[in-house]
Formats: sequence, C-alpha cells, structure tokens
Amino acid sequence: MQQLLPDSRVFDAENVGAMLMAITPGLPATDYFQHWPPWRPLVVETARRVLEYASGTLVVPMTVLVERYWREISAGLAHYDIPVRHFVLHADQPTLRARISADTVLGPDSSTSSPMSRRRATGLTMRPRSSTPRG
Repeated sequence: MQQLLPDSRVFDAENVGAMLMAITPGLPATDYFQHWPPWRPLVVETARRVLEYASGTLVVPMTVLVERYWREISAGLAHYDIPVRHFVLHADQPTLRARISADTVLGPDSSTSSPMSRRRATGLTMRPRSSTPRG
C-alpha cells in the first residue's frame, strides 16, 4: 500500500506494544499488549506527532480484535482531525500462519495465533488535514 501512496510512511503500531513489553520491571501481566490501557493512546499520540512533524500519509498495518479498542483509537484520531481510511485485507489460513510464524516483534505465541477465523490483517492510512510539513 505504501508503494501506491506518494509521500507515505509505514507506522507499525506493534512497535508501540514492543516498547511497552520492554519496560522493566514489566507492566501488569496480560496475554496481549493491546490490553494495556497505555497502548491505544500511545498509538494515537505517536501517529499524531509523526504526521505533525513529517506530514504526508501514514500506512498503519494493524490488527485490532477488540472493537472497543478500535473505537478508542479511531476516536482519538478523529479528535485530532486525522482522517482514517480503513482497509480489511483477507488472507487464507496458510498465509496467515506463515505471517504469524515470521512475526519478528511478537513471534508465534498464543496471543498472536488466537482463533484464526477471527484474525485478519488490517491496514489504515492516516493523513493530517494540513499537508504542510512542520518541524
């Protein structure tokens, strides 16, 4: 998708989860980093700051299985007038299993291989209302 959009950057929100997982001593136990309350606002704030600094369009590959979490992220982006285009990319189970197994951030643990029928690769594009670079 990034190759099709001029002036776009990829922001992998899983890296925000990886940052939270690296905090020592660790945050309260959870089976998936998206359950940590700081993750969602940090995704919004990181996207906002990157767009404020560099402008353009963000392509954000993200799988959010909890609808309430998606609403929280999308409401946060809307608060900053960041329009979102949501795409759902469907892949067959062998492709999904291969992608999960090759995941260098989380790896193929029980949280990323949750019911395959519910797991979908999703992507977002975000662009600030003003496309003038700041910084």
